[in-house]
Amino acid sequence: MGKKGKKEKKGRGAEKTAAKMEKKVSKRSRKEETFLYNELYVYNIRKDSWSKVDIPNPPPRRCAHQAVVVPQGGGQLWVFGGEFASPDGEQFYHYRDLWVLHLATKTWEQVRATGGPSGRSGHRMVAWKRQLILFGGFHESARDYVYYNDVYAFNLDTFTWSKLCPSGTGPTPRSGCQMSVTPQGSIVVYGGYSKQRVKKDVDRGTPHSDMFLLKSEEGREGRWAWSRINPSGVKPTPRSGFSVAMAPNHQTLLFGGVCDEEEEERLEGDFFNDLYFYDATRNRWFAGQLKGPKTEKRRRRRGRRAGPEGADEQEQACGGAGTLAPLEVVTEVAVEDGTVVTIKQMLCAPHAAGRPQPEDEDSPEEAGSPVVEPSPRSNAMLAVKHGVLYVYGGMFEAGDRQVTLSDLYCLDLHKMEEWKALVEMDPETQEWLEETDSDEDSDQ
Repeated sequence: MGKKGKKEKKGRGAEKTAAKMEKKVSKRSRKEETFLYNELYVYNIRKDSWSKVDIPNPPPRRCAHQAVVVPQGGGQLWVFGGEFASPDGEQFYHYRDLWVLHLATKTWEQVRATGGPSGRSGHRMVAWKRQLILFGGFHESARDYVYYNDVYAFNLDTFTWSKLCPSGTGPTPRSGCQMSVTPQGSIVVYGGYSKQRVKKDVDRGTPHSDMFLLKSEEGREGRWAWSRINPSGVKPTPRSGFSVAMAPNHQTLLFGGVCDEEEEERLEGDFFNDLYFYDATRNRWFAGQLKGPKTEKRRRRRGRRAGPEGADEQEQACGGAGTLAPLEVVTEVAVEDGTVVTIKQMLCAPHAAGRPQPEDEDSPEEAGSPVVEPSPRSNAMLAVKHGVLYVYGGMFEAGDRQVTLSDLYCLDLHKMEEWKALVEMDPETQEWLEETDSDEDSDQ
């Protein structure tokens, strides 16, 4: 994990970044059908099962919104903004509404409060003390687009919005960034995505890799200040569309994403499935490294003692003692129309990042066992419960196709041994979003 070589094979086509997928612009919607949902599902960890929860009067269908859970009132889920696109792409607009799901009574309520943010998508929102803090996002119309770097606070006691005007130099306008609360009570903003027009009908996207701290000034209620920070350690490679969750040790966890390479009218994206941790106390990044299952290590130790010649041959084939060759993992995904997409991943050995591995503890990959892990993706959903990380869905690209995922994986963050597949990809229900250049291609 955490290796640069651990990428998905490059996909091609215009308007195909994770951040642009998050927007689902109407240009693309005219070439394909887009389906949005307002359904609510609950995953039961003990029963290992999904269940749909039907609650009357939910928010309208949308995507690219933000949802935050707070403990007030027996538990509340707050939802703001997002966007809507009709299946044929004729309708497209952004929301600026605010909703709350009361978890105790299982009822939806729309909270009508003035002075809030404008309609937008791709923004970020966190719970800070008894407030919701919202940053950034973008708004796009048929003619133009705008990215934001404004900050708003919603008071959970008075149900009122207020626009914050922090001092100092903050992040440039962007969407899809990391936003998390540190143990010290500050708010970290990292990365994100934005685009700008370089000439008529030509836009250039920028994945950001800078990091900022938003801090409430002590003794001055409502006064905030921006400051730029430069963390040390193994930083994530530039990307957008990554997912964020809080680890049990108050570290911020970053998973996956996509890095786009634009050349005139062609865009290629490298997808990731690596893990990074940010320790705000030490202001340091760490690459997430998996140890591998213990049972596999014991079996490898016995195998090495029984067959030293085979071990010597393996070392020679890998370029000498202590050096492991990358492992190529090939996965095939098939759909009803017979199309087969082959996904190739080159996985580096865990100690290749400079972390030595004891001689008697070889990786399960070297032993030839199948690798179980989420495929490279962007815009996955993350949650941490009882020290276990859950990764659901997301999307990746294969050629000119965008694949919407519905699989579910988990990883014990205390042990950091191996991923477990709870729900694997089902080709029969796989959702393909394909762009075509002509009606003839669509008919084919």
